[in-house]
Amino acid sequence: MTNSEKEQLIVKPSAENLAAAAKAAGKKGPPPVHLWNPPFCGDLDMEIRRDGTWFYLGTPINRHGLVKLFSSIIRRDGDDYYLVTPVEKVGIRVVDAPFVAVDANATGDGRDQTITFVTNVEDEVTAGPDHPIRVVRDPDTGEPSPYILVRRNLEALIDRKTFYRLINLGAHEEQDGEGWFGLWSGGDFFPIIPSADLN
Repeated sequence: MTNSEKEQLIVKPSAENLAAAAKAAGKKGPPPVHLWNPPFCGDLDMEIRRDGTWFYLGTPINRHGLVKLFSSIIRRDGDDYYLVTPVEKVGIRVVDAPFVAVDANATGDGRDQTITFVTNVEDEVTAGPDHPIRVVRDPDTGEPSPYILVRRNLEALIDRKTFYRLINLGAHEEQDGEGWFGLWSGGDFFPIIPSADLN
């Protein structure tokens, strides 16, 4: 077989092929992308913007079912993001986080409080030891960017309206000898901002 014949047998990665593979792989529950080790097939012109909108070839993907399907096969290795199937692994761009937490529901009070988040792709996750909340503050403006770990090393950016609602549930606690304002959920306290910075 000549090199040109071999090249014709190689199928270039496409959104359609990935969607079909993701659909097949997800028939028996969440695809086990962490167990798959297919060859890297190059980068796909796909990007997840900070607001959670997925773009393919510069155009927004408006079909929620398709976005949800792609989100089920996303994996992060180091600082890079991929869509992974049993037979291929393609690179995509993620501007901030692959998911956005668009709502939250709190039950209980104080240390007994639990906060459950819902993402833009309908994942539900309760903050706690296995799903921590972290907050990154812009060094120049002090503006917070809050995140919740959804699965493995994939986070959701907590959207502004949800985060500001949660601030009303906050409490002051001492952490390593310093007072912090933060949130209780699942038996853990998640610091948001030093108490002194609120005064």
